[in-house]
Amino acid sequence: MQSNEEGHAENTETPDLTNKSVIKAMALLRELGRHPHGVTVTEVAQKVGLSRPTAFRLLLSMEHEGFVDRKDNVYTLGWEFLRLGRRADLTAGIAARIRPGLEELADRLNEATAFTLVKGDLDYDIIVEAAASSRVMSVSSIHQRFPLHASAFGKIILAELPDDRIAEVLPAKLPSLTKKTITDRNELIQELHTVRKKSYALLDNELEEGLFAVAVPCRDAGGALLGIISATGPDQRMKSRKLPHLVEDLNKLAADTATILS
Repeated sequence: MQSNEEGHAENTETPDLTNKSVIKAMALLRELGRHPHGVTVTEVAQKVGLSRPTAFRLLLSMEHEGFVDRKDNVYTLGWEFLRLGRRADLTAGIAARIRPGLEELADRLNEATAFTLVKGDLDYDIIVEAAASSRVMSVSSIHQRFPLHASAFGKIILAELPDDRIAEVLPAKLPSLTKKTITDRNELIQELHTVRKKSYALLDNELEEGLFAVAVPCRDAGGALLGIISATGPDQRMKSRKLPHLVEDLNKLAADTATILS
């Protein structure tokens, strides 16, 4: 006869709610993604550890729904992924995961913080902003575009490029936004040398009068630039802080963010 304790233990076991067929289908799709020119059912089945009949049945079902294409018994990812991809907000999940750290730092500094996602050599997207709980962020910069030569995060992005590449993408005379904007390309390149050496960038009244910002890179374990963490506020208040301490706080958050994104 089963004891009450044993019966209670069985009743409290967490059931496995995962669907094995869905998991197998996802494994097939991931493997198809590694073969843009296509792969046979036998090959993909071997790579994911499924029997050929099981792989064929799953691929046939996904082909019917548009998630897999087949030509001459060679399978590729289907058109449905492209359609869904256009609707997906790829940054939403990232933003939700890193927002708490940005908000905590914003409260501690009593300034605004932000994360800029780097999407290519010169492509970026500001996807998260946080203001101190005691302050109201009057204007949102989310998804806005700013000149790279007159933004702290932009200087981090440009500093990733070699000097000859910077000379290709920027004109010799850069747009002036304030009296302190760096408008000479060669002068900017010299500042970018400092950014590379110190691994942080400053914005000092170059975008708007009275605006000061500090930005640091967020890198993966291999050193690739994932994004940029920045803090922004009025120049007098920001300059009253000890810069090494501010950079240290930003670097700590950048390291934590890189771990989250890895």
